[in-house]
Amino acid sequence: MQKEISTKKIFSKLLEKFETISGENTFNCYQCGCCSAACPVASEMDLLPSQVMRYIQIGLTDEVLNGNTMWICATCYACQARCPRGIDIATVMETLRQIKLRKNEDWTVLGKIDVDELNKLPPIALISNLRKMTG
Repeated sequence: MQKEISTKKIFSKLLEKFETISGENTFNCYQCGCCSAACPVASEMDLLPSQVMRYIQIGLTDEVLNGNTMWICATCYACQARCPRGIDIATVMETLRQIKLRKNEDWTVLGKIDVDELNKLPPIALISNLRKMTG
């Protein structure tokens, strides 16, 4: 499946909103992969943290916002500690969650997760999810 990449898509209102909320410039990322290598829950993500950064850079925000990576992120800051560019990727993930939640769409509900999946997920991911999803 081919994805359309254009200047209009890359420099979208969503990217502007994203950078305003997060204070992070995703174009500082040069795709070294240190964030993904450091992430303790990367194996459960559909997109690795470095892929999320790249997708945002090229305007594939729908794929990022419809994925599970931002919900799985444990906000442990291992990615930021390893990033040679000092990008706060945990804040990037939080910003993505905020953008998604502001759209008033459904998000992860632990009661709807299959029991087998719950047994596979790392406990920190579940705890992190509960912190993010309860008001």
